[in-house]
Amino acid sequence: MTAAPVEPVVGLEIHAQVRTQSKMFCSCSAAYSGAAPNTHVCEVCSGMPGSLPATNARAVEGTVLTSLALNCDVPRHSKFDRKNYSYPDLPKGFQITQYDLPIGRNGWLEYDLDGDLRRCGIVRVHLEEDTGKSIHTRDDGEEDVSLIDLNRSGVPLMEIVTEPDLRSSAEARAFFSALRQVLMYLGVNDGNLQEGSLRADVNVSVRTAGGDLGTKVEIKNLNSFRAVERAIAFEIERQARLLASGEPIEQETRGWSERDEVTVGQRSKEHAHDYRYFPEPDLPPLDLAPEFVSDTRARLPELPLARGRRLEREYGLSREVVSILLEDRSLAEFYESALEAPSRPTPIALANWLRGEVLRLCHDRGERLEESKLAPDSLAGLVTLVEEGQLSATAAKEVLEQMFASGGEPLEVARRLDKLQITDEDELTALIETVLSGEAELIAQYRAGKTKVLQVLIGRVMKTSRGKAAPKAVEDLLSRALQDSS
Repeated sequence: MTAAPVEPVVGLEIHAQVRTQSKMFCSCSAAYSGAAPNTHVCEVCSGMPGSLPATNARAVEGTVLTSLALNCDVPRHSKFDRKNYSYPDLPKGFQITQYDLPIGRNGWLEYDLDGDLRRCGIVRVHLEEDTGKSIHTRDDGEEDVSLIDLNRSGVPLMEIVTEPDLRSSAEARAFFSALRQVLMYLGVNDGNLQEGSLRADVNVSVRTAGGDLGTKVEIKNLNSFRAVERAIAFEIERQARLLASGEPIEQETRGWSERDEVTVGQRSKEHAHDYRYFPEPDLPPLDLAPEFVSDTRARLPELPLARGRRLEREYGLSREVVSILLEDRSLAEFYESALEAPSRPTPIALANWLRGEVLRLCHDRGERLEESKLAPDSLAGLVTLVEEGQLSATAAKEVLEQMFASGGEPLEVARRLDKLQITDEDELTALIETVLSGEAELIAQYRAGKTKVLQVLIGRVMKTSRGKAAPKAVEDLLSRALQDSS
């Protein structure tokens, strides 16, 4: 008897640190990455008795902005709660978070999956504080020890919880990638999965097709798209095997082993009552006035999915090219700003230079585009010079490197580097006559019908000009000269 097909049911809980200068409930710096351990710590974020928190308004604004971008309702009244649990990197024994009155709820986000538009519901967006960081190591190479760094403790953290609307590991990866883009476009998160400022927990269950929801298993702290996709795929297969064999699936929390590519049981899954939530007594409720919400909504930029469709429609760009331009909001804005330059390069040529040579220079030099000296108008002018035949592609790359490092206008830089192509017809004609005067044999072959020798003659002219002659103009003039002499 063939086993009944199973349907995966997947939801995500995305943890995104909000980009602020200070922590969620104190004035300590939120820039914990690279700092010496336990140097960005005060009485509040270290959980000292008698210390009182104060809400970071910037973090609230960022969370409202995110909620609106995710099409959530933002109720006027919200509050903070205490979530009680004991863990070494949570020194005060509770986390200040939001429980029954989050800032955002009942939203959705559309995302693209191989050209197919999908939508995933958003249950809630709530604001809380991040925990510290446990570091497991060995003391003098002999004894296992655990160290605590509280620099991250108290950093503003949004939790974005989805509906269980995802039906495969590929869908989950595509949604997570789309959400990351939105957060980066809003400027509320840096999108850095490696350092943990953006990470995901996934909830996975399987059921027989059309049946009731199965038992949910949570996989914690996934910090790459690959880990999200592979962990979900493994867990779907594991649960499907258990379901087929009639074995029970336990509700639990599991971890992901990157080395072995398996999920590993950690503990039984907690429920809300285990945390003994109650309203945070040291913080007043949040009153999000309608005027504040409408002003925040007005700050929403054009989001990646809408911008991508417009770039495809208006400029004829392929989906592949658009996906590269959308990776960074500043990159897309640089592109559209360059398109408005007086030189008016063609959109596809400009996009190819931007995603090719410009991004290569950014990578090689370890600089973001906005950190370079390259201006949108200057790149537009350079591309136009290539399109007009005044610069070869090879010479343009050298000019671009100079502009990237030191700025300047392309025509001026090209002249200084002596890279402009020869386009003057009289000068090119003189070069061609010089070459043809010593190539009687090749001319005879051409007249005999061996037209391929035209490319040899073009090469001779280019060599004589030291590569500066405009190739298309040379071809046209050379063809005309050979015809006239036949």
